[in-house]
Amino acid sequence: MKKRNLSVNFALVFFGILMGCSDGGGAAAVGDTGGDTADTSSADTVSQNDYDTVDTGVETDLSGLTGCGTLFGIPAEQTGLGATQCRPVCDCGGETFAPTTLSDAALNRLTTMTLLNPPALQNENPYGSAVPSASPDDAQVCGVTIGETAPDTYRLDTFPSADAAIAAGAVVTHFGACGQCSSLADLAVYMRTTDLTGPVRQCGIQGMTGGEATNIACLKALGFTDTCAQIWYYNTVNTRTVCLETCAVMLGDNYHLPTGEINACLQCDEDNSGPIFKAVAGRTRRNSGLPSGICRPCETVRHVTHAY
Repeated sequence: MKKRNLSVNFALVFFGILMGCSDGGGAAAVGDTGGDTADTSSADTVSQNDYDTVDTGVETDLSGLTGCGTLFGIPAEQTGLGATQCRPVCDCGGETFAPTTLSDAALNRLTTMTLLNPPALQNENPYGSAVPSASPDDAQVCGVTIGETAPDTYRLDTFPSADAAIAAGAVVTHFGACGQCSSLADLAVYMRTTDLTGPVRQCGIQGMTGGEATNIACLKALGFTDTCAQIWYYNTVNTRTVCLETCAVMLGDNYHLPTGEINACLQCDEDNSGPIFKAVAGRTRRNSGLPSGICRPCETVRHVTHAY
């Protein structure tokens, strides 16, 4: 019985630190090496050389995953892929895309701007019986309109297309409808910290003893808004419930297999927690054009320039 309890405790601790890979910020992202631009008032895009990446020396044929030759992300030690397989640039189909970086001053400004129409907290766990739309409109975008009442205020609105948002004077901040993580403050967290593994892991550990309020308070201390912290928490709880058997034996495994696919634990999270997280959160790394340590096919990454 003592051995069994130790095994159970190990699994629970593991799931206290498990984070969804649903690009909910690229929850299992690693490799916090993004550079800042010198201009504190504007956005810029970067090239491969603006990031430090880990080269594992492993050559992998990714032709079955992407037509772009490489995946999009920032490889780090636990990624399992090197700079020849994964890089923060997509260059295929005659089009090149590199993610936007912002200076610390510009990111600080995003966190202090006032959102005039913030979303409400969820009244219940969305991973219950009420499932959000399984077929969201991928043409929709979430647009930011700056300075309607004062220079550092903004509002978020869902538009039927990028063209409609631009015509209305809005800046596209991510593809898909606006949601619980669409604020510029939440964007700043994703842009500032490409490695959320350790901080969110600590929140999960605190939540195991302190409960939901403690876990969410810890996530908010990372910079997430109330609504974004809440959906991150629900995502973690759902993955803990449905992926325990798969993930408990994979502690410390690389995010990617040698063939480039994500491992079974991350796939379980993506399949079982990802759709609802994306529908409720609104913003993800992929639909915001942001890289993480989980490398993704370029075809799944939306091209967004963040200039507010």
